[in-house]
Amino acid sequence: MKKEEIHKQVRTAYGQVARQGGCGCSTGCCGTGMTAESVSLGLGYSEEDLAQVPEGANLGLGCGNPVALASLREGEVVLDLGSGAGFDSFLAAERVGPTGRVIGVDMTPDMLDKARENAKRGGRTNVEFRLGEIEHLPVADASVDVVISNCVINLSPDKPQVFREAFRALRPGGRLMVSDIVLAAPLPAEVRDSALLYNSCVAGALPKTEYLGHIAGAGFTEVTVQGETVFPIEHIVSEPDLAAILDGIALDEGGRASLKESIVSVKVAARRPAGCTCGCGGTR
Repeated sequence: MKKEEIHKQVRTAYGQVARQGGCGCSTGCCGTGMTAESVSLGLGYSEEDLAQVPEGANLGLGCGNPVALASLREGEVVLDLGSGAGFDSFLAAERVGPTGRVIGVDMTPDMLDKARENAKRGGRTNVEFRLGEIEHLPVADASVDVVISNCVINLSPDKPQVFREAFRALRPGGRLMVSDIVLAAPLPAEVRDSALLYNSCVAGALPKTEYLGHIAGAGFTEVTVQGETVFPIEHIVSEPDLAAILDGIALDEGGRASLKESIVSVKVAARRPAGCTCGCGGTR
């Protein structure tokens, strides 16, 4: 599938999530009885976190809590890749305070509309939301202190470019903190080619070593996995849809169990070096 087709497919799917109010990573999980709040609590957010954001900002999207691990400080500028309705952006804004600033970037107009409405309703003046693709960030070189992202980079058709852009946007010494889905084992072709599972953060995921390699390849140092758990596939695609996909795959029960265990949520931290010796003039 071409990059443009993937972007269109993801934009359509997450536009639907924005309009229907969300629930988990995919558009189909709301039939499982989970709520956005229960999903988020299971991902490491606290009741206090949920109370800090405007109503409607938490759509239950994501696979971790990057804000909790980013060690944000007063006055910092934070860039949120794939900001959705603004949940992580608003939490980051609480931590950087009125002297800090948060920029959320999302390519889905419906999500941007929702995030901007949430900011206005909540009176959040230190947060702004910009339309853009995470492969081509609408921010200046070396202009932010921290880049965060939550279960979004796996949706990109060009992940190395996303990390290069994050590196470009960070000031020397700046920090990257992402939660994302990676793979502990290759996916069957039927799963890899599923549009539903691509939108659900699974089919587009990379093997963990490859994912970490792209971060290092962009120029980041101190690349560390700060947490890793098997991510229940039932949290990101509804049981009927999942059953239909699995029924079309020639796997025994052991193979199906192995498939589910291969989908992993990781929390990864990295840093842009404070000094650059590559001859790029400080822009790499």
